[in-house]
Amino acid sequence: MRATTREPRTLVPGDTVAIVSPASWPEDSVPGWIAQQVESWGLRAVIAPHALDHRGYLAGTDAARVADLNTVVRDPAIRAVIASTGGCGSFRIVPEVDVDALRADPKVLIGYSDITALHCVWDAAGVPTLHGAIAGAHADHVRRLLMEGAQTIVDADADALSAELTTAGRAEGALFGGNLEMLARSVGVVDLDLEARIFLLEVNRAAGLGMVDRALTQLRHSGALDGVVGVALGSIDQFAGYEDRGWTVLDTLGDHLDALGVPVLGGLPIGHIQDLDTVPLGTHAVLDVDHARLTVAAPSGT
Repeated sequence: MRATTREPRTLVPGDTVAIVSPASWPEDSVPGWIAQQVESWGLRAVIAPHALDHRGYLAGTDAARVADLNTVVRDPAIRAVIASTGGCGSFRIVPEVDVDALRADPKVLIGYSDITALHCVWDAAGVPTLHGAIAGAHADHVRRLLMEGAQTIVDADADALSAELTTAGRAEGALFGGNLEMLARSVGVVDLDLEARIFLLEVNRAAGLGMVDRALTQLRHSGALDGVVGVALGSIDQFAGYEDRGWTVLDTLGDHLDALGVPVLGGLPIGHIQDLDTVPLGTHAVLDVDHARLTVAAPSGT
């Protein structure tokens, strides 16, 4: 079982946070807005040189994006890293991330969606991350995660589509996961091992049900899900009202999750939704299905 072994320290006023674009380019105003938010917390923000580069749908060349990321990973003054957006492209730079520097000086990465590929790199290095964003109604919770070592409590929404897949029971273990497609694509590239862990899963409708089926099949047949103790199921709301020859996303997911034979808590407001909850990855969690609650330990220490 992999667990967090290199815990970043809690941030204090005056610490520096870097804003990078390891995948697609954000709207021009986004890095500046993130910087303003971070600075309102008493932190200092720096925007990486290539954060607004454009190369097709990518934020510049692979070399430029990984150079930005490695520069902040190697800089002892940088205490956390925020991805400006997801989109596409972070998977391309996975092999070039300076994992040795990350292990030597662990710092939290914040992002979701395509950034799941980099969460896998951080996890393989034993460093926790934050799955989510600093925008929306829960922005202050991100501040508390970074600066106060706060615990995260996420209550399930019984009206969300994924809540229909909720079972019963309770599970404990380190939480890890993220976007389904990115997790499946990481098989064979990153050491993805979820034994004795709670599997966090969110699915956006990038394609039809076949994509969901193929991705989950790959994760199961590769052995990546062997020994999973529970499933924390986030948003699948983009599939609401969608059918393929009589099946819905609930049928496709249910087929695979039932085969795991572990407690499943759906309805968690995590993933591609407005006002998503941000949760630590790589830290101890309790999945209390009977009380519809996920509790996750802080990503950093003193």
